[in-house]
Amino acid sequence: MTVRRPIVVGVDGSESSSQAVAWAAHEAVLRNAPLTLVTTRYVPGAYGAPIGVPASFFEEEELEGKKRLVRAEEMAVRAVPGHTLEVDTAFCMGAPSGELIERSKSALMVVVGANRHGILDRAVPGSVSAAVVTHAHAPVAVVRGLPHTEINDVSGPVVVGVDGSANSEPAISAAFEEAALRKVELVAVHAWSDIDLYAPFPSDVDWAQVESRERAILSESLAGRAEDFPDVQVRPVVIMDQPAQNLREQAERAQLLVVGSRGRGGFASMLLGSTSRALLHTVTCPLLVVRSVLSSSAT
Repeated sequence: MTVRRPIVVGVDGSESSSQAVAWAAHEAVLRNAPLTLVTTRYVPGAYGAPIGVPASFFEEEELEGKKRLVRAEEMAVRAVPGHTLEVDTAFCMGAPSGELIERSKSALMVVVGANRHGILDRAVPGSVSAAVVTHAHAPVAVVRGLPHTEINDVSGPVVVGVDGSANSEPAISAAFEEAALRKVELVAVHAWSDIDLYAPFPSDVDWAQVESRERAILSESLAGRAEDFPDVQVRPVVIMDQPAQNLREQAERAQLLVVGSRGRGGFASMLLGSTSRALLHTVTCPLLVVRSVLSSSAT
């Protein structure tokens, strides 16, 4: 019997977390996958219970955590009316990022809200979303709470960043799959320049030749997917611009942005790539980060 891997969602009760739950429910239906909602107990202090905190504090935290899960499950079901959704819930005691990273080992995808003020991000220093994106073993979707807009009402194409390296291959494959599931256009963006366009550069560069070469790189990166995804219409975009800026602009008209977490050449790193890091807390549409297992420098 084949075990279906779940889509795992971090739940903290914030607006971005609520939209992450709704988005993940929709994703689970598209993929016919189960949904696992995860929350954790908030424990102030880095080394266990602080002095003076009554035992009832932990009981109240557990009760509140279970209430969050009940509300999140109801929200998930409401987000996909007319569909059957298999939902599991988990109340955990460990650090939020650690719990989500551990569960990512057997997950199809992990979904978190881009929020720095909820339970998940108050429980440990720094951003849980950034930690999960950096270290998860599965693709991670980061969903920002959108004012006055239901997350599943966001329209537009799927956008994928392509840098021409082998490390972007998993992101390209994921983007084709997402576009096929949603039945929308795929915009493949190859923003190939990392230079400062306002800085001096050699005047004898044949930019037409450079652009032709970069278009060939993009075409080669996309080659072979048409047979696997014949219904996906692809719009290639090649521009001499810094990747993060151009992808951010493309994401303003998209329902999903897909990027890898590594880039061209370099050395192995456990750090989140510069492009992914720049986009993490700035794009308004959901951001899907697909890590490569290959060793390379930051995207």
